[in-house]
Amino acid sequence: MNWLNRRIVILGMARQGLALARYLAAHRAWVILSDMKPASALAAEMTTLSDAQSEGAITFALGGHPLTLLDDCDMLCLSGGVPIDMPIVIAARRRGIPISNDSQIFFEVCPAPILGITGSAGKTTTTTLAGEMLRAEYESGSSAKLQGETPIKVWVGGNIGNPLIADLAQISATDRVVMELSSFQLEQMTRSPHIACVTNITPNHLDRHGTMEAYIAAKSNILKYQTADDWAVLCADNPAAATLTTAARTVFYTLGNEPDADGAWRDANGNLRIRISVLDMDATVCNTSDLLLMGDHNVLNVLAASTLSALAGASVESMRTVATGFRGVPHRLQLVRELRGARYYDDSIATAPERLMAALRCFQRPVVLLCGGRDKHLPWAEAVELMAGSCRHVVLFGEMAGLVNAEIDRQSVAVQATTCRSLDQAVAVASRVTQPGDVVLLSPGGTSFDEFKDFAERGDVFVQLVNQLGE
Repeated sequence: MNWLNRRIVILGMARQGLALARYLAAHRAWVILSDMKPASALAAEMTTLSDAQSEGAITFALGGHPLTLLDDCDMLCLSGGVPIDMPIVIAARRRGIPISNDSQIFFEVCPAPILGITGSAGKTTTTTLAGEMLRAEYESGSSAKLQGETPIKVWVGGNIGNPLIADLAQISATDRVVMELSSFQLEQMTRSPHIACVTNITPNHLDRHGTMEAYIAAKSNILKYQTADDWAVLCADNPAAATLTTAARTVFYTLGNEPDADGAWRDANGNLRIRISVLDMDATVCNTSDLLLMGDHNVLNVLAASTLSALAGASVESMRTVATGFRGVPHRLQLVRELRGARYYDDSIATAPERLMAALRCFQRPVVLLCGGRDKHLPWAEAVELMAGSCRHVVLFGEMAGLVNAEIDRQSVAVQATTCRSLDQAVAVASRVTQPGDVVLLSPGGTSFDEFKDFAERGDVFVQLVNQLGE
């Protein structure tokens, strides 16, 4: 695309907005970065762009999004956290100004095949696993492969880690790109990846999308623009994902019975099997007992990643090596420490009730659950019912503590609960009520934004607080 002298307005100065601004400035566009925060709160972000700013390619409009930004604007780009119903976005649509984001622009320019993964849960673990399986195939030691004399590289990023548009100049047509995509990114997009995966769709982000129908529509964009030459990898165990429509060739994965056609599944002996006829592949990846990851939801993640990486050229040996050695992504059911006979786990990534329930199902021991944060307008009835059968004590904290406590009272279930204002108080209470043999589990079920900048900071603080507990 020719960006020369085009005037691009970017809303949001998080990592996606910053990466896109640098990319567009390098291609000689005039970029205006706008954020609701004032300049005093964005000094570090502005410093990272100081070289491009000194050349006049990037200017800032901070403390709000005035509609005057749209004057002479050629394109409006939204960072992931920017709602599409903001007045400036609505005004841009009325004026006929194109709306885009860093992922859309990356898709339009990237020369390599893209594996795109989305889902309400499991997308980060699946993305990371698939990337590692492909790296084991293409980049590791003596197995490293070349296209002619050029090494084949694997690029992993998107909604996790690095916005891949920052690496675009280095990506060649023979590389592999593995990209996590959120519903926030997908709701604007008019491109789909060559290999797309939907891990599941359960109620999430309804505070942003408004209705479940709108949320599903955003997720389904990952398949909407596929052709018959593309691949779709869908979880057969999740009805909302399994019934999505696509023009692509579809492969299902499941914990249930062996599929009639191609697919990946767990057999009666616990073996994780994969069959893809066009690849002449019909093999066992490993046994469930070989996995270090906990829970059936992670078995599904391994099946999804194996299917994705197989379609992108990975061998069963590479899948097996990664699947049996992978210890997980930070803040996803990570063991923090064992103290006085109890095990403390960090599952700060659980920002919805469905994820909290998946974590609870991983444990046979009594659980002391730390649940709280900011609610996303999601249903809590089923989660509270599960707490009654799994938790010896629930410690509620943050903005939504009263909401969950009200659901406990409404159901009149036998859940012993304590309410706290903050995470540090919740950890202190949990440490007092915990007994030897318990699991102490931070699996909040809500976002972190009432107290922290993101789930990672919340998880880091939890780990610090747990490690400060005395023997």
